Amino acid sequence: MTRTYFKGFSLIELMTALVVASILLVIAIPAYLQQIRESRRADAKTALLDLAGREETLYSTTNAYSTVPSAVGYGNGAFPLPVGSNYYTVNVQVPNPNAQVTVPPSPSFLLTAVPAAGSSQLNDAPCQSFTVDQLGNQKAYDSGGADNSTTCWGS
Repeated sequence: MTRTYFKGFSLIELMTALVVASILLVIAIPAYLQQIRESRRADAKTALLDLAGREETLYSTTNAYSTVPSAVGYGNGAFPLPVGSNYYTVNVQVPNPNAQVTVPPSPSFLLTAVPAAGSSQLNDAPCQSFTVDQLGNQKAYDSGGADNSTTCWGS
């Protein structure tokens, strides 16, 4: 009597492979999405530092900061403007509402980047906003408003 051997996978082998693949996906996809959100933070930080440099360049020639995008080479329109790949918007406040009040008033600005409406960056709870002021102070805040600068800007 000859035995017949069937080639292929049994149902148990197939189900085991599906369970293993499902577990990997449950772990891998959220980790991947978090890495993507963290990498997009660079768009916000780069835009703020670029804009701060442009404000300082303007200040060196006009002795004033500006809230007009065209004055600092950001095209026409008004702030807030989308930056990078439209995951963040930046805004300028002149004078800085958090600056120490002096007499006579010192020129100041506060640049803020927040996730754009409808952007997947809204899910980046640890880093919901980034700021830079006229002194170069870099701050970041989580979704609850707590300072999270060390995590978001680095040391």
